[in-house]
Order: sequence, then C-alpha cells, then structure tokens
Amino acid sequence: MAASLCAAGSTRGSQPQQIPGANPNLSYIASGKWKVNDNSRPKPKKVAPKSEAALAASAQAPADAIVLFDGKDLSAWKPSKWIVKDGYVEVVPKTGYLISKDEFGSCHLHLEWWTSNPPVGQLQMKGNSGVFLMSRYEVQVLDTYDNPTYADGIAGAIYGQTPPSVNPIRPPGHWQYYDITFHRPLFDAAKKLVKPATMTIDFNGVRVQDHTVVEGSTEHGHRHGYDAHPDKQPLQLQEHGCTVRFRNIWLEPIAD
Repeated sequence: MAASLCAAGSTRGSQPQQIPGANPNLSYIASGKWKVNDNSRPKPKKVAPKSEAALAASAQAPADAIVLFDGKDLSAWKPSKWIVKDGYVEVVPKTGYLISKDEFGSCHLHLEWWTSNPPVGQLQMKGNSGVFLMSRYEVQVLDTYDNPTYADGIAGAIYGQTPPSVNPIRPPGHWQYYDITFHRPLFDAAKKLVKPATMTIDFNGVRVQDHTVVEGSTEHGHRHGYDAHPDKQPLQLQEHGCTVRFRNIWLEPIAD
C-alpha cells in the first residue's frame, strides 16, 4: 500500500517526543511512580491479536447503534477536509480534527484504524492519531508494532497516563480494532469531581485496559486533572500530521 506522509501536526494531546531517557521537566502521574511520557517506563510485552475473522461478528454495529461512519460520507461530522475513499476516511494533515456533530457521554465505541506500510516516521510521528472521548480523554492511536516510544504513548494507552497491559498490535498496513467502554466522570452541583471516568479497552480483541481510572484530561507532558464539563461532548479523532485511516465507527450510549 502507498506510504503516508507524517508532518508536524496539531498541538493537542500526543506530541512528538524523541528524548532517549526520562525528561526531568515532565510532571508525575497520579501514582507518583512515573512521569508523564517517561521513556524509562517499562513497555508492555507483545501478544498475538485475534484475527479479523474472529472479530468480524462483534465489529458489526447493533441495530440500535449510532453509526458515525459507514464508509460512505461524513454526514455525522462537522465539515472537514478529511478524505472518504474505498470505505474509509483518511486524515488530511494540517486540516484539524474530525469532530462529531452530536455529543456523547458514557458509551461503548467501536472503530477500526490503519497506519501505512511501509511505515513513515518514527516514535510519536509514526502513524499518530487519537480517539478523544468527550473531546478531552484520549486513547492513543499509533503504529507501535516496532516502535520504542514511551509506554503511555503507545496504541491502547490512555494517553500520558496508563499504558496498555499488553501490546496486541498488528503489523502496519493491517486494520486495528478498538472497542472502548467509557464511563464519564461525574461532578456535583459545585462542579467538584464525585467520580472519575473509567475506560475498558479491547484492542484487536485483547483486553488492554480493564475499568482503568482516567486521571483527568489527557495532555502531553503534564498531569492535568479534571475540569468540570457538560455531561455530553463531541467525539473527536485527532489530526497529528500523519495519514491515518478510520472505518466502521459506531457508538452505543450506556448508563453512567
């Protein structure tokens, strides 16, 4: 397949970092053990993904699901210059994020993503994108098949916070499957946090996050914490200067 280009992109969320060791200027995650984007943090071991054939049934949108992209058009999204072709939508570098028209809170989200083969770029500029629940809580998208980038910035990570427990990524040029169960944070009338958000993530059919507590909005190099926000906000797919493809995007709202 044709190679993609990867250039300097958006400033939100995951950012390029090519420092071989821990950056002393980075802030610590909530546990205090590791700094955000700490390159010395242990990397998850590789495991075998489930085959696309094994995932085919579960990847089909249920009858009552909200289909955000069925391979035909971007009618469920705000105006964008991203390209729809052959059943997928492709990031166009330097054109901004893809943002849903509707807003969502707690949900089960399915989508599939692809990075180019032969690969282009390295570390955090190797097929970088992200899935932003409520426009602020990022699940990383990145070609980490053979990529020594920091552990909390690899595919399946809650960006800058919690690496996946294992790394079941397929080689570049193959479709990767995400099923994300997200429970939004709860705030009281005084806008104080009552209950943090959690995520459960199945990556290529392998559970890599299991009711993992989200420490707050995800941000490169910093632990941001929580800011009170509405109960529903748009879903966003990140433009990070890399040509990444998405397909089969659907969502089911769930109880908080």
